[in-house]
Amino acid sequence: MSESLGNVHGSVATDKSTGWRRFLSFIGPAYLICVGYMDPGNWATDLAAGSQFGYRLIWVLLLSNLVALLLQSLSARLGIVRGLDLAQASKHAYSRFINFCLFILAQIAIVACDLAEIIGMAIGLNLLFGLPMIWGVSLTLLDTLLLLFLMNKGMRKLEGFIVSLIFIVGLSFLTEMFIVKPDVGAIARGFIPHALSGSALYIAIGIIGATVMPHNLYLHSSLVQTRKIERTDEGIRNAIKYNIWDTTIALNLAFFVNAAILILAASAFFTKGFHQVAEIQDAYKLLEKIFGSMAPTLFAIALIASGQSSTITGTLAGQIVMEGHINLRIAPWLRRLLTRLLAIIPAYFTLLYAGTDALGHLLVLSQVVLSLQLGFAVIPLIHFTSDKVRMGKFVINKWVKATAWVFAVMIVVLNVQLVIQQIGEWSKSGAVSPFVLYSIIIPVIIAIGILLIYVTLRPFLFKTPDKPNNVPHGIASAIHEIGRIHYGHIGVSLDFSRNDWESIRHGVMQGGKEARYTLIHVVETAGAKYHGTDVMDMETQSDANNLQQYADELCSLGYDAHARIGYGSTATGIADVVKDENVDFLVMGSHGHKFLKDLIFGTTVNEVRHKVKVPVLIVKPLPK
Repeated sequence: MSESLGNVHGSVATDKSTGWRRFLSFIGPAYLICVGYMDPGNWATDLAAGSQFGYRLIWVLLLSNLVALLLQSLSARLGIVRGLDLAQASKHAYSRFINFCLFILAQIAIVACDLAEIIGMAIGLNLLFGLPMIWGVSLTLLDTLLLLFLMNKGMRKLEGFIVSLIFIVGLSFLTEMFIVKPDVGAIARGFIPHALSGSALYIAIGIIGATVMPHNLYLHSSLVQTRKIERTDEGIRNAIKYNIWDTTIALNLAFFVNAAILILAASAFFTKGFHQVAEIQDAYKLLEKIFGSMAPTLFAIALIASGQSSTITGTLAGQIVMEGHINLRIAPWLRRLLTRLLAIIPAYFTLLYAGTDALGHLLVLSQVVLSLQLGFAVIPLIHFTSDKVRMGKFVINKWVKATAWVFAVMIVVLNVQLVIQQIGEWSKSGAVSPFVLYSIIIPVIIAIGILLIYVTLRPFLFKTPDKPNNVPHGIASAIHEIGRIHYGHIGVSLDFSRNDWESIRHGVMQGGKEARYTLIHVVETAGAKYHGTDVMDMETQSDANNLQQYADELCSLGYDAHARIGYGSTATGIADVVKDENVDFLVMGSHGHKFLKDLIFGTTVNEVRHKVKVPVLIVKPLPK
């Protein structure tokens, strides 16, 4: 079975230490999760809540944190016990069509989250350096390189980077609390719950969506699998215990940061009569006006740090969702780029047609969209962790199950209330044309509602057996008697480097003197790409002569060898020669590039593997 985030699966050892060192080996996954709980989207909702309602919505923040704590612990339990992330577990339980729908909804949630990171980063760069917003949005494309670099360095390095950014955010707000000097008594009264309606309900749901993020449930169930644990009852039990501690510490830290933002807005704005500060830029300017330059500078630095850290976790979640739900695995940089482009488009349109003033509203809207997607992640998660057959003795107990269902129902009911309220406002105000409202929006809402009902009731009505082959690479088949395979025509790809001899040697070891050998080299000049076989520039002539020399030397040793030049793209050229020559086995030398060179020069080996239908032997380059 293919593991979730296979390149870092089980990469952090936990069984070589004891005591507090062992506990520290489990620390990390929840910190990658908690950055999503204090991203720029949270800032927008917390600023709106604090400036409009003072300290009155702190209880919503606390409730959201408790909900998040329970659901993230369930997500971690699923990953530890079953070795599946939430998307993979959904693939086992629901049909292909339902999984495709769940993938689309999860992808919308990830794009909404990424939209918040883009806006937050752009605003932070604008506030600190005066960079125009349109350029700030464009620059966010570059964090693809940062993610690739960190993933290449390993999970521990990635976690260390994230924790450093969290430390910057936390320290910034701790300092600001000393500057604004909030009313402690009023803060305490803010923890008393009260009824919600109108804009308070809208902002409260935004807070829930910004705090309990659906993509974080997918991500956590995968990240806990980066820890190598003993697959015994005791080993699994310890892993669950340590991860609960990890989750509790990390999410409480996120709660204090969010509470600090809300308290900052209430103390600095609400108490001084500024009741409509939903824009991060306005908050920055008012902080400067009221408290001087120190507070707004810390505010902007924390904003950039939170945006950068959150965008990394969103990319990982996108990879998990795509692989788990629809069995599609693509390069991480392409996955990152697609998500970022899908999020940049609405940001560009908002900037061009509504201006920078509308970005704050877009931020809050993105968090409401996240909340609307929550039911589709939360309800399957509760089903999976309360399944006695698959969870065994690690199934959640009745009170945890009951509490989880109460939270799930609360989230769904609040979202339904918001949708009904919003449709009513659109109908009365005429902001949306009746045709669009009744022919597009309402039918889509009804379809989504039916899907949610199906996802909820399906596991109750039908017990679906596990389908272990529904992972990207299927399952291993039984090994029977093994006979020798004879390859009659072997292709050897060459690049005139010191690795050519190794490639040729491995090729002739496969076929001996009975096989035929085609030596392949692809000319990559601009002329070759445009003119193909008609080109005969100096490089092409030199390459053809070199390749023929290899073939002549092999023939002199008694091998049947001939040279064949390809043109244009390396991977396509090799694949075309393999097809034209009816090669049945291909030998290639790996160039040994890492990170940046792979990004610049491409990964020819992987491309060729997907373009040819014959076995490929990859020869490791000689050490320098």
